Amino acid sequence: MRAAFYDTPGPAKSVLRVLDVARPEPCPGQVRVRVALSAINPGDMFMRLNPTPQDFQRVGEHTGRIPHQDGTGTIDAVGAGVDPSRIGERVWIWMAGAGHPWGTAAEWTVVPSGQAVALPDGISDELGACLGIPAMTAHWCLHADGSPRDRTVLVAAGAGAVGHYAIELGRIAGARVVTTVSGPEKAALARAAGADLVVNYRDADAAQQILDGAGPVDRIIEVSLTDNLELDLAVAGPGATIVTYAAQPDDPTLPVFRLMWSNLVLRFALFLTEPREALLHAATEITTALREDALTPLPVHSFSLDDVALAHEAVENGLIGKAVLDLR
Repeated sequence: MRAAFYDTPGPAKSVLRVLDVARPEPCPGQVRVRVALSAINPGDMFMRLNPTPQDFQRVGEHTGRIPHQDGTGTIDAVGAGVDPSRIGERVWIWMAGAGHPWGTAAEWTVVPSGQAVALPDGISDELGACLGIPAMTAHWCLHADGSPRDRTVLVAAGAGAVGHYAIELGRIAGARVVTTVSGPEKAALARAAGADLVVNYRDADAAQQILDGAGPVDRIIEVSLTDNLELDLAVAGPGATIVTYAAQPDDPTLPVFRLMWSNLVLRFALFLTEPREALLHAATEITTALREDALTPLPVHSFSLDDVALAHEAVENGLIGKAVLDLR
């Protein structure tokens, strides 16, 4: 089979290549998926640039890894202990390549059965490929400190992948959702996702717009704590929680007394180390939302497998929406 591959850290064009490797066979508890779309996330850039020695394992005759965690496809083989009736099932995939080198940037991948979730009838590969890390991160950020029902939630970067699903899943959970964006195009995407209030964070009076339109917020889902902490503190209500799910090159300086004064909770979230029961619960609730037509895809930009380096560069350059490799 053909697969994207790298065996050393570095820029996409320097280290990513496409190889012919042996098709994997599912181990006990696993399923093999014929990949339709392989989705690319910013975390895939981090893993390519900052691999650990454990990331590089045997892939056929080679030692390295196949990138990407998310995607969609069809189960064509199952390992021992998995119901054979799953063969032929269309699925969305999350956390492929965790603990082994078989990511989704290949014609086939293998994952634990629970990480290949049945796609409801009528749901496109494009929507399924947008889920995984973005939607499950959003779910954890919304629910890690209890239900957001009847709470006001501020979502930073509502036009981003996590932000998009934080808006939609927040509305499903009964929250009032406020979001910040950087311009009109992104504002339109956030409104289409269902945000109750959209504010340009570059406006000098952004904090006042949020307070006037929604009042103090209870929970903040943050992508850039260093850049946005002043705005977050200006709009956070007493006892609010700030959940940050992305690291920046420079760590923030925390105004400890201001955080203490409002009894704020500062939480850090990472998809790869979330409790497994929380991940499985998120996958169930996301699939329920799919059945109810309550989730929508991001703008999808398709690349061929041979253009995997170009796809990575597009993500690195701030592509709005989701880059995917189309292997159909």
